[in-house]
Amino acid sequence: MILGQIGQAKDTVKRELLLEGLDCANCALKIENGVKKIQGVSDCSVNFVNKTLSFEANKDQDEEIVTAATKLVNKLEPHIEVSVKKKGGIGQLHAKEGNDHKHSNGSEGHKDHEGHSHDVGKDKIRIMLIRLALGAVIGAVGLVGSFASWVELSIFLAAYLLIGGDIVLQAVKNILRGQVFDEYFLMSVATIGAFAIQEYPEGVAVMLFYQVGELFQSIAINRSRKSISALLDIRPDYANLKTGNDTKRVSPEEVNIGDHIIVKPGEKVPLDGIVIEGSSAVDTSALTGESMPREVEVKSEVLGGFINKNGVLTIEVTKPFGESTVSKILELVENASSKKAPTEKFISKFARFYTPVVVIIALLLAVLPPLILSGATFSDWIYRALVFLVISCPCALVVSIPLGFFGGIGAASKTGILIKGSNYLEALNDVKYVVFDKTGTLTKGAFKVTSINPAAEYSEDELLEYAAFAELHSTHPIAESIRVAYGKEISEDQLEGYNEISGHGIEVKVQGKEVLAGNVKLMNKYEISFETPNEAGTVIHVAIEKKYAGYIVISDEIKDDSAKAVRSLKELGIKKIVMLTGDAKVVGDSVGKQLGIDEVYAELLPQHKVEEIEKLMQSKSAKEKIIFVGDGINDTPVLARADVGIAMGGLGSDAAIEAADIVIMTDEPSKISSAIRIAKRTRRIVWQNIIFALGVKAAFLILGAFGFATMWEAVFSDVGVTMIAVLNAMRVLKVNQS
Repeated sequence: MILGQIGQAKDTVKRELLLEGLDCANCALKIENGVKKIQGVSDCSVNFVNKTLSFEANKDQDEEIVTAATKLVNKLEPHIEVSVKKKGGIGQLHAKEGNDHKHSNGSEGHKDHEGHSHDVGKDKIRIMLIRLALGAVIGAVGLVGSFASWVELSIFLAAYLLIGGDIVLQAVKNILRGQVFDEYFLMSVATIGAFAIQEYPEGVAVMLFYQVGELFQSIAINRSRKSISALLDIRPDYANLKTGNDTKRVSPEEVNIGDHIIVKPGEKVPLDGIVIEGSSAVDTSALTGESMPREVEVKSEVLGGFINKNGVLTIEVTKPFGESTVSKILELVENASSKKAPTEKFISKFARFYTPVVVIIALLLAVLPPLILSGATFSDWIYRALVFLVISCPCALVVSIPLGFFGGIGAASKTGILIKGSNYLEALNDVKYVVFDKTGTLTKGAFKVTSINPAAEYSEDELLEYAAFAELHSTHPIAESIRVAYGKEISEDQLEGYNEISGHGIEVKVQGKEVLAGNVKLMNKYEISFETPNEAGTVIHVAIEKKYAGYIVISDEIKDDSAKAVRSLKELGIKKIVMLTGDAKVVGDSVGKQLGIDEVYAELLPQHKVEEIEKLMQSKSAKEKIIFVGDGINDTPVLARADVGIAMGGLGSDAAIEAADIVIMTDEPSKISSAIRIAKRTRRIVWQNIIFALGVKAAFLILGAFGFATMWEAVFSDVGVTMIAVLNAMRVLKVNQS
């Protein structure tokens, strides 16, 4: 449940390696499966979107495992540069000297097309285009001219090697390393096979079309990655550190707790801290999704990632960058896709078995019909088998699905919803029960005295004064609200014999008089008759010298957003909305009635809340999911037990960020329905891609097997479908922030 911790268990440590040049989904699968087999590695995952390999390693073998993982990656994919990903920076672990492997676009890494950044290198693009143009011209000469057969072969072979020689070379290297079933093998076999049956122009044209398609496909993937990165572009680049009367621009990682930093108008606040000088409006939208600026002044708390709008602020830093809110959010969202959704896991397994099966079918297709059917020729059926091979590449599925889920997580983060994994995003689709805590979730958690009801011989002021004195030492929010309502200084000298009776209230002498202040149980304990109020709220009864003096009602205000939250959840088809509270039944019932909640359970201790969740678990079907929404601190057991735990985290609530599966940074319960809508939209787009990709491939596999599809259609069904699926996945990012 807890994400973002470096040590997931006492004997393991979480390590992350950056895989620069990873832009092939099949390669990501090979690396993940390979590293999983290293002894001492657990919970291994390759995040194709941000090119990160994450795993847990035994503490004792940490460095050896990192070295072994790096060697394995370099063995499987020599073009990939591996570096250790550190908080606040990347420490270079390994760089492949010379970057001897150049893919079809001239960049490092097959299907990478981007060098060492998310931008496609213009020089490499130009080199690639020159290669393709020269190859196309040479191929065209061979096509229109009339030459002797060996000259014709030489011309087309030169064009082929110029356009796709690197593909064949990489296929050979992979086969020598025992990796056969990848897109290089498929394309090489198909196009070399075309040459073998003397279809030279088609072999060259298919490789040309494939390379152009790969170029555009990679640009589409990089655009998607950049769009996602832009959503999360909240990391501050620098901090203006104040040293005496001067300021020095430094990296946020260099700033320590207690240091003073200057934030000028238009700059990002780099670290969490307290304003000690100046006032300004700050834009919090990057962290909360709220569009309205927030006013801050001296003693206001500010968080890294806020943008200063107008004034100059001097801030005293309260957390190092690695522990700041912005750092935790970035880590949360970047690591989110390591917790894969069931759909992603299924597609990964499917792709692993699908390609070898299709290769075997293609082999049978090439060999059996000519042996069985009269009049069937080997050249005709080999061609059909080659078409079948090209169609079989599962890239569209393996690439677009993680992009879709990560896009959903990125879009949610932009609205102030932090989802810690694709699995939780997918689980939101099946939610049928939503269980709310009351205080701090549906209500503001800010108690205030709403009525003072003295007995005949006391005034309101006297009753409040005795209650305030009695509650002097209590840290409970209710006691604090009574002291705030009293508003005068309380002298401790006037108190004696202070005794807090657990679960009942306070017994104390105030100015020599015995005062009892507490709940109904306290009055019953001392056999004091009392009034039963009709008002909803927490009631504090007061008795002086064992005689009833009246009662004070303290109420918690319902959040402005709560009614909308309940209403929108019902519109989404939630079967039952339940509220669990430790507050009095009359209070719980009153809040439940105002908000239209289906069931209310009051006067519950934390363990009783877990019991109520367990009852719901037993009554629901296996597919249906339960959300529990709490404040993330005292509701940790229930957050852990529910299928999806959502914390009303608020800004800077570390406990909330660590305890739940989803964190609502704005404290608005209506964001739960926004999260469900984003999840439904994400699933819809992911399944569109699955059905589209499989549908097109199935159609072309049948057409290819019966001889109706040529190599051209085959390449479209591979590269074209992948491009369309990736572009469709990018639509996930465009979500209404409602």
